[in-house]
Amino acid sequence: MTQHTADASARAAGSGTRWWRDAVIYQIYIRSFADSDGDGVGDLPGIRSRLPYLADLGVDAVWITPFYPSPMADFGYDVADYRGVDPIFGTLEDFRALLDEAHELGLRVIVDLVPNHTSDRHPWFQEALAAGPGSPARDRYIFRDGRGPDGSLPPNDWESVFGGSAWTRVADGQWYLHLFAVEQPDLNWDNPEVRAEFEDVLRFWLDLGVDGFRIDVAHGMVKAEGLPDVGWQGQATMLGDNVLPYFDQDGVHEIHRSWRRLLDSYPGERIGVAEAWAPTPERLARYVRPDELHQAFNFHYLVADWDYRAKREVIAESLRTAELVGAPTTWVLSNHDVKRHVTRYGGGELGLRRARAAALLMLALPGSAYIYQGEELGLAEVLDLPDEYRRDPQRARDPEDGRDGCRVPIPWSGDAPPFGFSPGPSSWLPMPEHWRELTAERQSADPDSMLTLYRRALAIRREHPALGDGPLRWQAGPPETLVFTREGASDDGAERSLVCAVNMGDRTVRIPAFGPLLLASGPVRIEGECLVLPPDTAAWWERGESVPRQRTAPEGGGGQGGA
Repeated sequence: MTQHTADASARAAGSGTRWWRDAVIYQIYIRSFADSDGDGVGDLPGIRSRLPYLADLGVDAVWITPFYPSPMADFGYDVADYRGVDPIFGTLEDFRALLDEAHELGLRVIVDLVPNHTSDRHPWFQEALAAGPGSPARDRYIFRDGRGPDGSLPPNDWESVFGGSAWTRVADGQWYLHLFAVEQPDLNWDNPEVRAEFEDVLRFWLDLGVDGFRIDVAHGMVKAEGLPDVGWQGQATMLGDNVLPYFDQDGVHEIHRSWRRLLDSYPGERIGVAEAWAPTPERLARYVRPDELHQAFNFHYLVADWDYRAKREVIAESLRTAELVGAPTTWVLSNHDVKRHVTRYGGGELGLRRARAAALLMLALPGSAYIYQGEELGLAEVLDLPDEYRRDPQRARDPEDGRDGCRVPIPWSGDAPPFGFSPGPSSWLPMPEHWRELTAERQSADPDSMLTLYRRALAIRREHPALGDGPLRWQAGPPETLVFTREGASDDGAERSLVCAVNMGDRTVRIPAFGPLLLASGPVRIEGECLVLPPDTAAWWERGESVPRQRTAPEGGGGQGGA
């Protein structure tokens, strides 16, 4: 057992720790993490086999995307049974074994809850189709008569996130609402039976021992009263199609309050995490008021450009609005629904350099951070997948808009695909040949790799009392830089400070740096009492009285120790 695993196990065994306020949570897209049986699709035993890697990486928890029985029209986000495991991913016993081993390693486990919609193969929806208009079974979903003399027009003008009308007509002439794929009918959250069912689902998984839920489309369950037309004029938003005018209705908050009461009734700080796309940080903060959910994904930070003004503005506003409700802020760079940030930040060597700096920036900020599988390996978006592999339903809106490229499986080892992902000959999405340079095995042996950078950053974050939850103070810096100080007290009461500086400009800058260098994302050097910081580079140093001048960070920038 590593020292981190021992420390993490001790922390996980504690009570009342409010661990979620500064946790680093690793997102596992189950189909693409690790395959144990050779069918080319990731599964629960595959995840279990890689838990030691995650413990050694230094994360506090894992979030696993849906593994429930599903026809896979949206790769598991169309759930047919909320209390089981799809055979492609394993069994319920496999999940229990994974949960037990994760807890032994000091890792908490968060699972996905998909409450906005079910699969069209769910027994409830099949019953609704058979029961006909006006039946109690149909009232669990949102069925309506159509418009026009013969009811042949949709009930309103709402559009699906995946493109086209949000309504589909059934054989008897009625229409049902699906804000996502046709195979994902929306539930009617005004129906008490729906609310009771999901409380029972939560209890089922909490009784098994899960540590929390990531709530899919947490902003979507309650619909605008009367289902009015939108009109679509002037409806574009900064976050795009995930913030449609009929999302983020006030009624969702009563649901989240009821779930918070349920979570609080269990020991061990079980949490709820909202996937909530809200038009403003103020609206997002409503999801994490003291009596609602514990965290909400900070998509405003995710979509901010690699620009010092944009980043500083969203950081300051996120901290301000979260403080209003006493909640921690979360930070995320990528996930299974967006292009990987190496690509978004310019791709190639430029994107990698910026991604390294972005990792140190994110992990130095107050609150909780999310790591999407593979970002610790520096994986970029796979843009050249053959068409026959592209099956994301989001492509119905735009053939170039699919999410397949960020879901390509993880390269673990070896020199040829599938790079240790599977004992079989292939993976469900093909892996680029050049990923042989990016395998976890190869990067583990490279002191300057992205993986080494993440491991060292997470180790410092875990050990340094100034990092994690707590205050942030902005410092003056050269143009196009972000410089801030984090402060905290060690176990013996001594005050300690850490400074983070990020150069987002295109010129090398000099920053006064009084104290030993802890970590840098790229090559840096000391001149006099200044840190010389190249473009697209970040550094952490301990604030002290003077700068040691005899050493520099190694050329790869992944080094740790005195400057």
